[in-house]
Parts: sequence; structure tokens; C-alpha cells
Amino acid sequence: MKQTLAALSLAAVTAASTFASGLAQAAEPIVIKFSHVVAENTPKGRMANHFKELVAERLGDRVVVEVYPNSQLFGDDKVLEAMQLGDVQLAAPALSKFSRYTDQLALFDLPFLFEDLDAVDRFQQSEAGQALLGSMEKRGLIGLGYLHNGMKQLSASQPLRVPDDAKGLKFRIMASEVLEAQFHALDAAPLKKPFSEVFTLLQTKAIDGQENTWSNIYSKKFFEVQPYITESNHGLLDYMVVSSTEFWNGLPEDVRTELKAALEESLAYGNQIAREKAEEDRKKIAESGRSEIIVLSPEQRAQWVQVMKPVWKEFEEEIGAELIDAAYAANQP
Repeated sequence: MKQTLAALSLAAVTAASTFASGLAQAAEPIVIKFSHVVAENTPKGRMANHFKELVAERLGDRVVVEVYPNSQLFGDDKVLEAMQLGDVQLAAPALSKFSRYTDQLALFDLPFLFEDLDAVDRFQQSEAGQALLGSMEKRGLIGLGYLHNGMKQLSASQPLRVPDDAKGLKFRIMASEVLEAQFHALDAAPLKKPFSEVFTLLQTKAIDGQENTWSNIYSKKFFEVQPYITESNHGLLDYMVVSSTEFWNGLPEDVRTELKAALEESLAYGNQIAREKAEEDRKKIAESGRSEIIVLSPEQRAQWVQVMKPVWKEFEEEIGAELIDAAYAANQP
């Protein structure tokens, strides 16, 4: 009898301990590491911090978002591999960075495809644009939304007014076959280099120029080491916020719903900032006197379009002619 009571007592203690342990485990927050490569004062940086604040307000101790800017955790070239290994849960790489996972997103690198961010918005919110968010699911990645940085400008060590001015110059690019082809069309030399190295490469004159948005040119001080910036608006620098399908689909449904709502609100916030900062940072660069901003005449711009637009045909089979047509059609309200 004593042995029976002792056994029952031990079983009760064990059960209580197991239950308490289970409660402790259940109480552990879901940690979301959000890695990105730009400064906190950029549209992406501010969007990420806004998302962190909204999640804290709405989900309390259930979810903790940790934001790692300026490539503190991973650069864009490694973050997607890290995500698939579970070392990071959210990232927002430039759309060019997904070339290993799908050919379709190369669409956004095509030069002179979109006239402005309004056209970009119309396409990204369309059925075709939203479908692209799921283009990598078979590869273990799920797109959660688009974020603007802005339209790209060309900076260089010498003035760029017509395409011939770029001949022979070395330009830093992201790892993208489309961007590589774009500069080859100019008879220039594209070099794939990490974003974190661009300032030093420009400062030491290891490269002659680069392409980027006003907010990146300002926040990373590229204008201080580039005497000329051509306001070309020739391309788009946008990001896709992604997660691993395993992590995202494995979240409790109510948590996933709240995270999705917080992210959509944060993306709208970030996209508005992108528009405002493009104007503000362009003005700051102009006022600094460190870099001359070259405004192209309609005739000069037409020359750039004529030289670069054949790149569309080069990638039409990979991207899809219908998709390119749908994107171009978004230029009409």
C-alpha cells in the first residue's frame, strides 16, 4: 500500500512538473529576427522598426521582433540561405536578389519599364503582381509584400548626359543578370559588389559609378564621393519582405493573422516614407553642393531608353512576355 501511495505521489509530482514545464515552454515568445542591409533612417529601416512596434503593441509577450539593420546579422547575399536554415525569420532583400529562386522577379530590374512609383503600385497590387509573391514557395520562400525604395539614378565620377558618356566606366551592380545586361548595353563594365562596400569602392576609385535611389545615395553618403548624379529614373529599387514557408505556415493562425496585418500597415507606412524621402534627400544632396545633379532633356532621356530597352527582349523568354506586357500596361492609370 505504501509503495502504491509512493508511486501515485511520484506520478503526481511528475505530472505537475511536466505540466509546469509545458506552461513555461508555451509562455516562451516567438522570436522573429528581421535582417536587412540598410540604415535605420531609410524607408526599409523605418518600416522594420514600425513593424516591431506594432507587433509589441498587438501581440505583447507572445512575439518578439528583433531588427538587425546595416547587415549586422546577414548581408542580402546570405540572408535567404540563413532563412531556410531557420537562423532568420524575416528579410526584405532587393528584388534582384531572388534570381536563384525564380526568373520572374527579374521583371523589376528591366530598365525604363515603369514611369513612376504610381505605375509600380498599380502593377504590384494587380492580380499578376500579387501572384509573384508566391513564385518561390516551391523553393521554401513566401513573399509577404512589396516595399518601395524608389526610382534609381546614375552617379559617376564624370557627367552622364548621353549613353556614350558611360562607355568604359565601371559601375557597381547588385547580382542580377538583367542589370549586368543593362550596363553592357551601354558598353560599360558592371561589377557585382555587396552594398556595404560601395562607399569605399567609390571613395578609393575602384569603381567609377553606381545606380541607386535618392534615399540610399544620401543615407550612405555616396553623393560625397560622386561628383555627378544623373536624374535618370531608369530603374526601380524595390524589396520583397519574405519568410520561409516552414516558419510562416507553422505559426499559430491567430498570430500569423496579426503579423500579416501589422506588416501590411508597416509596408504602407514605409512606402509613403519612400516617396517623401526621395524628394527630401534629393533636395539635401542638391543643397550640399557635393554632387551636381544632371537633369536630362527629353531628347537625352530618349537616347538612354533607346539603348537600354532592348534588354527587355533579351529576357522576355525567362520572365514571360505576358508579364512584361502587364507591367508596362500599368503605366496607364
